[in-house]
Amino acid sequence: MKPIGPVARRTTLMAFLAAGIFVPAAPAMASATFDACAAEAASQYEVGYESTGREIWDINTATAIEACKKALEADPDSSQLKGWLARAYFADGNYEDAVPLFEEAAEGDSVVAQAIFGDMLITGDGVDVDMERGAEFLKRGAEAGFALAQNSLGLSYDFAEGVKQDYNEAARWYRAAAEQGMPKAQSNLGLMYQDGLGVPQDYVAAAAWFQLAVDAGDVSAHVNLGKLIQDGLGQKSDPKRAAELYKVAADEGDMYGQNNLAFLYENGEGVKQDLKKAAELYELAAEQGMALAKHNLALLYEDGRGVTQDYNRAIKLYREAAEGGEMRAAVNLGLLYMDGTGTDVDYAEALKWTEMAADQGQPIGLNNMGHIYENGLGVPVDEAKAKDYYEQSAAQGYDLAIDNLARLNEATSGSGNTSGKTKTK
Repeated sequence: MKPIGPVARRTTLMAFLAAGIFVPAAPAMASATFDACAAEAASQYEVGYESTGREIWDINTATAIEACKKALEADPDSSQLKGWLARAYFADGNYEDAVPLFEEAAEGDSVVAQAIFGDMLITGDGVDVDMERGAEFLKRGAEAGFALAQNSLGLSYDFAEGVKQDYNEAARWYRAAAEQGMPKAQSNLGLMYQDGLGVPQDYVAAAAWFQLAVDAGDVSAHVNLGKLIQDGLGQKSDPKRAAELYKVAADEGDMYGQNNLAFLYENGEGVKQDLKKAAELYELAAEQGMALAKHNLALLYEDGRGVTQDYNRAIKLYREAAEGGEMRAAVNLGLLYMDGTGTDVDYAEALKWTEMAADQGQPIGLNNMGHIYENGLGVPVDEAKAKDYYEQSAAQGYDLAIDNLARLNEATSGSGNTSGKTKTK
């Protein structure tokens, strides 16, 4: 497999907050305390606060909380002030005080609270999960024209979170937010064009939206545009440019950028081959829990490329990657136990991990299950089962399974080397 491409569309709630929050402008005759709260807790995405608003990480939480508490004391019914104070508490990591304020403000007319609290309900961040209620708050904020609520509502339609999956609606709301200049939405709309979901597949349009988000500094857009360029979709492949984009993301600590840049260093694509550097980058991504990076790093440890060969480390990484959903790691772990490479032969463990991959439809796992049953490796010989597994793998175009199936159809004896190892990334 090539390096991972589009990153997950729903980022953490903090990622949305970091992009900034936008609410209706303050009344012209707003009190001094209202203005003081806005000066400390408003976002550059809010109408009227484009030049004075700030990112959430730039909030001086102690100052903002004090200012917004005073403002709310002066105007206790203001949903906008409740939303701002809740945002300040949230930035300070104080969910206990933030949540009730978000709920009150969201029930009112605060679009900032509707967006943040709606996402919290969907993700279960600090509150019990209630996706349907969360989606309702997002709808209210989105229909009021609030870009962050629009993007989040697009995500809900994209992944059927609290609403029925509808790619057309997802693309519509992504576009609404993207046209307001929200980088996350621009990147998400680019992904829709790349995949042909809710819009016609158009790699040129995808690249254009990714580029807008890149120009605004969005890290995930660097990865998405890099992958598009690396694969030559809608343009000539340019691994060097892809590496430059991945490096920006990797330097920001993005695990997808780290993994993809590592892949290029491992294979000498767009950069001078450097296996040690590849291992270091895979390690950084693996430490963040990325299953694919763990699998890729395990391959290096198994083969001793860029690192000292260490089967125990490889086995540990393969296991963690497989448990994290990377089925190629499950295939490789099964093969180590099947062949007794770096460990004792253990057909029970080989069956466990190989079957895990096969159950997920992984073609090499399916082929290897055929090998296990054809040869009776820890199980009774069962050529009917073997043939069924080979057929499922062959239907996906896996060449070794096609050969094994043809051989089994021609003769019912002899097997040879019929297992396959997934050595790609």
